[in-house]
Order: sequence, then structure tokens, then C-alpha cells
Amino acid sequence: MTAIASPLDRGAMRPMPSTLIVARRALLRYLRTPQLLVLGTLQMAGFMLVYRYVFGGAIHAGTPHYVDYLVPGFVTTGVLFTGIGAAVAMAEDLEQGFIDRLRSLPIPRGSVLAARAISDTAILTWSLGVTVAIGFAVGFRLHGPAMAGLAAFGLVVVFGYVFEWVFVTVGLFAGNAQAAQGFGLLVFPLTFVSSAYVPVSSMPDWMQAFAQHQPITYMVDAVRALTLGPGAEPLLGHSTSYFVTRALGWALAIIAVSAPLAIAKYRRG
Repeated sequence: MTAIASPLDRGAMRPMPSTLIVARRALLRYLRTPQLLVLGTLQMAGFMLVYRYVFGGAIHAGTPHYVDYLVPGFVTTGVLFTGIGAAVAMAEDLEQGFIDRLRSLPIPRGSVLAARAISDTAILTWSLGVTVAIGFAVGFRLHGPAMAGLAAFGLVVVFGYVFEWVFVTVGLFAGNAQAAQGFGLLVFPLTFVSSAYVPVSSMPDWMQAFAQHQPITYMVDAVRALTLGPGAEPLLGHSTSYFVTRALGWALAIIAVSAPLAIAKYRRG
């Protein structure tokens, strides 16, 4: 009697089908637990309102209104807050034996991890869209062309995909969901020691050197430069292309380290 091959078996020798099948499975897990999406969206909205109305009156970022300074930084760093779910989900898949079953199949090792990064980036894009809408609702406005605004959103999605690989790596090394969540929190100090919420010039001199040149600052300022239009260069000190090229350079460097590290860990088990 001939056995019926599973979808993963039928796509075993084709990287894209296996990637899409595993990504679909990850997306369905989110859709079957909508409370994860709702709670994540409400959490981001709550933080946005706190920064906008609680701290907004006390923080002065220069010429633009603080809300126009804040929203690009908040949306960009939101990929870190949302991405921690990838670390937890990957750790859960390890604990429940799902990763062990995938390892037994003749599919490319990288496709399994890429599927997780792709599916979580799709969820991240939804969350970013809601966050941007809330930003406009609380007073944020584009000061450049609409295409620049779309480019800024696209950059954030790219950054999100890059950091998904970081969190996938964290989940593989953590081993369980609780540890993965704890390790994921270690990246949050980077968001505060950056230009995301306050100008770097307002920080102590010994902190400015690090804050000015770390990847989050370049990523935030790239998005900010695109949304602030002509007023960006006088405020930020450099052209839009300066920040975009450096942000993409950091993105390539991060994924060049995290993706091979994750694949190596996946192969070793």
C-alpha cells in the first residue's frame, strides 16, 4: 500500500515550497490565537499614548513637534518589542518537538528558519500598520512626499525582518520560552540609548559616542529623515542618503551574523 506524502515531504527537494508550508503553519498559529495579535496591538498603542501625552510635554526635540520626532523612532523600535514573539515561538517549537520532526525531513535547514522569519515579519507588518495609524491619530504628519513615507515604512519592514533573525537565534539558544523572553529583553536598552525618543545631544558626553553610532540610531534616523522632508537635514545633521546607506549596512551586517549562527545552531540541535 502506497503511503501518502505529507506536504512537507512533497516539497522536500524544493526550498521555496517547504519554506512557504512552514511559514503558513506559523501564521495559522497566530490566527488561531487572535488574543496574541490583539494584546500586542493594544500594548503598542498604550506605549504610544504614554510617550505622546505623558512625556511629550517635557521633551523638546528641536524644530519639529515632538510627535513628529517620536513616531518614526517609536515605529522603528517597535520591531524589537514585537520581534520577541519570534524568540518565544521558536523556543516553544523546540520544547514541543516540532523542530525535531523538521530536522528528520530532507529539507534545507535554512528554509525552516527563513519560514519563521517570514511569517513573523508578516505579523510585524500588520502591527506596524496599526501603530502608524495610531501615530497619525495622535498628531503625526508627514513633511515630505507620500512616496518617501512609503519608503520609510518599507525600511522598517526590512529592519523587522533582520531583527527577526536575531530573535530566532535567541530562541534557538535559549531552549525554553521563559528564557527566550528574558534574553529578548536584553536588546531593549539599545532602544533607549539611541535617538529613538530623545536627541542624542541631550545625553551625557560619555554616552553620546555609543548612542550616535549604534545601529538603532542609524535606522531610526533613516526613517525620520524620510518622514521629516526638507527639515530633516538641519535637524539631523546629515542627508537622508547618509542615514539610509548606513542603516542598510548595519542591517546586512546583523543578518550576515545572525542567520549563519541560527542555521549552525539548528543543525547541531
